[in-house]
Amino acid sequence: MNRLAGKVAIVTGSSSGIGKAIALRFGEEGVKVVLAARRLQLCEEIVRSIEIKGGEACAIQADISDEHQVHALMQQTVTRYGQLDVLINNAGIFGGESIADTDMNTFDRVMATNLRGTFLCCRAGFQQMKQQNGGLIINMSSVAGVQAWKGTGIYSASKHGIMALTKSLADEGRAFNIKVSAICPAGVADELIDASPEEIHRQEKIDPYDIAETALYLARLGPQAVVHQIVVDRLGAEW
Repeated sequence: MNRLAGKVAIVTGSSSGIGKAIALRFGEEGVKVVLAARRLQLCEEIVRSIEIKGGEACAIQADISDEHQVHALMQQTVTRYGQLDVLINNAGIFGGESIADTDMNTFDRVMATNLRGTFLCCRAGFQQMKQQNGGLIINMSSVAGVQAWKGTGIYSASKHGIMALTKSLADEGRAFNIKVSAICPAGVADELIDASPEEIHRQEKIDPYDIAETALYLARLGPQAVVHQIVVDRLGAEW
């Protein structure tokens, strides 16, 4: 039984990396996928890839740090498909050096996308799912959301904030059949890790499709099962 066929999912940050992998895999499973990112052309290319394989998808340009654009994203999704079953808050950026050397522009930019953006999408998605009496929200955190290392303070702070949002929203959603989970990946072979100061050899990075399969696992769970967080670490990594 395919529990996902016909469901509607929004995937933010879906123009590349983890978001792209999630969008493609969900499309293969019969999910109607809404790709949301600032780079519209890349999302449209992924939409065509999904459609070639018989899936259904659309692309909406959105900067998730902008409240009005997030509202428009949710409104356009529901207008087009009539519902929202799964919201995957994947959009994120890396930034910051040591805390003492991080300027306020960098701090504000990282928090605006990672924490403010996730909050805005969670709020809008939750409001829609509450009307429907059910849904699933998956927030993409990081191992830096449960740990912290030198040089990652600002990024870690934003991802720790996402974990707090996830736990609070999970508690709030229980009465409305809304499940909220967090995925905490380590170094994934994508642009985010390429921009980080940590030197990880390409062959040692996690495949984005492993994270996509993790998201699929969460989305396939039955109505009475919930996983609050999943840490996906690199083989051999030291904690």
